[in-house]
Amino acid sequence: MNTPALSPATVQVFGIPNCDTVKKARAWLTAQGIEITFHDFKKQGLTGDRVTQWLQQVDWAVLINRKGTTWRQLSDEEKAAITDADSAQKLAIRLPSVIKRPVVVWANGDVTVGFDPADWSNRV
Repeated sequence: MNTPALSPATVQVFGIPNCDTVKKARAWLTAQGIEITFHDFKKQGLTGDRVTQWLQQVDWAVLINRKGTTWRQLSDEEKAAITDADSAQKLAIRLPSVIKRPVVVWANGDVTVGFDPADWSNRV
């Protein structure tokens, strides 16, 4: 999957467009004058390389939303099998909805998961 080149002031937001947290995050970034590109990972998919890049900066336990509906629908055996970055990466590729949203790749390459206006204020 090709990812568009980012300009120095652009951040890339990954998520699902109808997710309330993603909507809030996108609105907040826009209000700060930050140019964003949005990647709908349910429609556009995710590559293993992309998820691996995220997992180099973010712990798998942060990336995988273990409180959401998708996680709760997994069998106990499937949940027990998620024990490290490799198993989390495979799950995220198979079921992108299990990823905590949004995943943001900032202009400097940093990766954050979730919407935290206080933290984000220090990044813009």
